[in-house]
Amino acid sequence: MRHNMMPRNPMLPFACCAMLLAAALAPCLHAQSSDDAQESFVKSHYTKYEYRIPMRDGKRLFTSVYVPKASAFPEDRGPYPILMDRTPYSVGPYGEDQYKEHLGPSDEFEKGGYIFVYQDVRGRWMSEGSFVEMTPHIDEKKSPQDVDDSSDTHDTIDYLLKHVANNNGKVGIWGISYPGFYTSSSIIDSHPALVAASPQAPMTDLFKGDDSYHGGAFMLSANFGFYVFFYPQTEPQQPKHNIEFDFGTPDSYDFYLHAGSLSDMEKQYLKGRNWLYSDQMKHDTYDNYWKIRDLSQHMKNVKCAVLVVGGWYDAEDLEGPYRTSNAIAKFNPDTPVTLVEGPWVHGGWARSKGDRLGDIEFNANTAEYFRRDVQFPFFEHYLKGKGEAMPRAVVFETGTNVWHNLDSWPPKDAAPKTLYFHADGKLSFDPPTEASSSDSYLSDPAHPVPFVGYTTDTVPQRYMVDDQRFASYRPDVLVYESDVLTEDVTIAGPISPKLTIASTATDSDFDVKLIDVYPNDTPDPQEQKQGKRVLDTPPLHMGGYQELVRGEPFRAKFRNSMEKPEALTPGKKTEIDFTMPDLYHTFRAGHRIMVQVQSSWFPLVDRNPQTFTDIPFAKPDQFVKATETVYHEKDAASGVEVLVMPKQ
Repeated sequence: MRHNMMPRNPMLPFACCAMLLAAALAPCLHAQSSDDAQESFVKSHYTKYEYRIPMRDGKRLFTSVYVPKASAFPEDRGPYPILMDRTPYSVGPYGEDQYKEHLGPSDEFEKGGYIFVYQDVRGRWMSEGSFVEMTPHIDEKKSPQDVDDSSDTHDTIDYLLKHVANNNGKVGIWGISYPGFYTSSSIIDSHPALVAASPQAPMTDLFKGDDSYHGGAFMLSANFGFYVFFYPQTEPQQPKHNIEFDFGTPDSYDFYLHAGSLSDMEKQYLKGRNWLYSDQMKHDTYDNYWKIRDLSQHMKNVKCAVLVVGGWYDAEDLEGPYRTSNAIAKFNPDTPVTLVEGPWVHGGWARSKGDRLGDIEFNANTAEYFRRDVQFPFFEHYLKGKGEAMPRAVVFETGTNVWHNLDSWPPKDAAPKTLYFHADGKLSFDPPTEASSSDSYLSDPAHPVPFVGYTTDTVPQRYMVDDQRFASYRPDVLVYESDVLTEDVTIAGPISPKLTIASTATDSDFDVKLIDVYPNDTPDPQEQKQGKRVLDTPPLHMGGYQELVRGEPFRAKFRNSMEKPEALTPGKKTEIDFTMPDLYHTFRAGHRIMVQVQSSWFPLVDRNPQTFTDIPFAKPDQFVKATETVYHEKDAASGVEVLVMPKQ
């Protein structure tokens, strides 16, 4: 039976930020009591213009411009700075009499005296040209025909300065996810008038930790769910309704388990019509397709101030903010760059309170704080000369739920320590002393470990903090747990699993999860006690809750090189050493620290057949069971290295 799949809620997360596409088609980023009243505010305070701006190769990019009316802001009649957003997700609504309901990154801006610019990028919606997935940057332009997103932004700014009245000659740019990539691209060899930029959750290297691949493993559910409706187009056109595509079941685990290989899915459901998905699928090693799209290697000649924003719980582009921030600092030591990380999902800082995720509360409106006290002051400072510059890092510490302004990230006083595995499921900072010690489990691709303990047809944003008790009960998941902590343990920075393993197969995944285990006497949620939880929702007991704080897959064939995979030798010990994205988290006194190790995480990650082969085209008989062994002995230790902050 053929299944069709359509996301039930267009704001649910997919790779490359499908939620921003949905938001572009039906804008609703800021909560308001009345959308009609908000649209009336925009109409009464701004005049909209539409341009088709010529690029150096003759292609024209569709651009909407909202200019404050002369009487709109009596206290500030300009001239105004320009604040722009370049997007593949449509600048609609189209027509000079059709207005957006909201302007700018947050409510503060549309009342703050700015000219707002929105542009369909090359080859998307109403803009001419050909769309290229993450257009590779050209370091040296040789002719007017050599264009990239840096040159398109440069040409756009040139045009705006000359044709939009009452501008003050200063330009800022921001964008989230794919628009974050375009923001990053725009600041390379930046136009002199571009003085402030904020790439937020920027796609940076799709193979190394952003949307497409993590640890060499394909992020299945998010990517397939995105590319069933993000299609290439052949000519300028206005957006149409989302392409309908229905699972046929509310259980994505069941759907993907019976959907076959990645190439089978392409043939059956996409019919070979979406080369964007095909490219993601076929390039399953770090080949030149990915290398030329790694934007971090090109972050040079950046002259504007940069505010890089990410979320600790961003399921789509978790790695991009670190790579972008570090690359700017490395190649442009005199350029002001600030990294902001909060307890947010993908783009969550733009549209929510940021006070909780799933069952985990942060005891503060963290997103409102960012919008009001970080993002708005940043642009006000560089575009209008108000206030002060930002510190090097503004980061939120989960566990204790406090903000920190730091002069470096990671903090300079954070020191590496390893949480070692021991016999009997023990975990401690003491290295193992046993001469011979290991644990084994049977990994079966026909019965992969689910990534959540409930039925879902998408990638729930909350999965990154979800309770892991469902997984700890499975025989194909190894569990290592510390004693009860007698004092707080704070980690800040990257997290690096270092495993010594052996397998009976020629390839396997090793998925590692770092977990915060709550005391058994942790009280249940207040809303449950007050009878405010949904009636059909099972009671939530926070006592013993196993909060996922960081987890990542790693495909063993990439242990020595992401470019040239190597088969495992069955039965032979080998080392698996990789790095998971940064975190700032405190395991509180009374809690325990847990690490889980497994070999599938489905359907978040595609199944490894556990045969050394071209996985997207794997045949059914290549999916085999394997016995996985993890060693924790004196000369073959396993554990997770973290950066630990000194005791206060």
